[in-house]
Order: sequence, then structure tokens, then C-alpha cells
Amino acid sequence: MLLTVRHGRLSVLLVERRNEPFAGQWALPGGFVEADEDLDDAARRELVEETGVSLEPNHLEQLRSYGAPGRDPRRRIVTIAYVAFTDVPEAPVAGDDARRARFFAVDDLLVEPLGQCEGTPLAFDHARIVADGVERARAKLEYTTLATAFVDEPFTLGELRRVYEAVWGMPLHEANFRRKVLGTPGFVEPTGATAPTDGRPAQLYRKGGATSLHPPILRPT
Repeated sequence: MLLTVRHGRLSVLLVERRNEPFAGQWALPGGFVEADEDLDDAARRELVEETGVSLEPNHLEQLRSYGAPGRDPRRRIVTIAYVAFTDVPEAPVAGDDARRARFFAVDDLLVEPLGQCEGTPLAFDHARIVADGVERARAKLEYTTLATAFVDEPFTLGELRRVYEAVWGMPLHEANFRRKVLGTPGFVEPTGATAPTDGRPAQLYRKGGATSLHPPILRPT
């Protein structure tokens, strides 16, 4: 599954299935692993084949395995799900196995508790997979520098804050967020340039050398 922030909302890339089972329903892009293929390579290949979107290697990670009986009506199938994060994805183009490919805002698909579909039912158990991927993203924002994968460099702290707000689904205090980010060694680095705004020019930043956050930036309770 591919997650990004579009128009201020956390969004996931889905395809409309062309074939049975669940023809005409929306699902995560995916397919079967070739006999001589690595799992990571299979995930990238299926994403390209079904949506036309390619990813850098470090934007992809394994989420978990799903193997409940009956999750696929054809036969017993175990799925190794991957989650990827990107800032400015290519425009998706449906492949041979899909009628359409498009991004959906996560909060238009799922309701709390995560995993319950509302409005657009997903095929198989993909609502559960989307929910797990969203929670992975939410948790990783607390302890890692993942948020910088959702913004194009250089970026302002306001743009970075809006990533947290989109993924966590809640507004954040601007001054507190700025203090926490700048107080976390290696999170971001100033570029020395500024971006024009309606008020004072905003400082531009790039990703720092850290991969984990010490101290973490925790979700408000």
C-alpha cells in the first residue's frame, strides 16, 4: 500500500479490480510473487504494473502477513503486505488487471476504530491492511524521521507540521511543534534560504542525518 499526503489529507492508492473475485470493487494493488523473485522486488513490480507508480527502494517496508482462512474466496492465500511512503507521487495509471487507479483520503474509507469501512467498501480484507498501514505511519512519526518522506525538499516547518496533522488527524500547536522539531538533533537542517509567506519569510529546511527521534515527538492524548 502506498501512503501520501494530498490536499492536506492522508491518502492511499487503490485500484478498481477488473477481474473476479470482487470485480468492480476497490482494493490495494498487489499480485503473486514469481518463482525467482524477491518479495521486495515483487511489491515494487506489482505497484508499477497495476498503477504505473514507481518507488525509491528506501520508501518501502514490510508491514505484516495476513493469512486468515476465507480471506480470499479462491483458495487459501497468505499475503505479505508492504507499506510505502512518498511525497509527490506520479499520477497513477491503471494497468491490465485494473479498471482505474486513484488516491482515496483515508478518512473517507475508514472510521474509528480503524478497519471499519464507510462509503467505499474494500475487497478482501484490505480495509484491515489499510488500517494497519495507517497505524504504522502514525507510530513511526513519533519515533522516526518518516515525516520528511511526505514533503519535497526544501520544506518549511509549517509544511512538516501539516504532515503530522494529516497523518495523526488532529491539529498541533505551531510553537510547540517548532520547538520540538528544532530541539531534536539531526531531524532537520536549515538550508539558509527562505520562502515567501503572507507574513515573515519562512525558513527552509532539508532532512537531517538522523533516522530516529531522541526525544520522540509523541501524539497528543
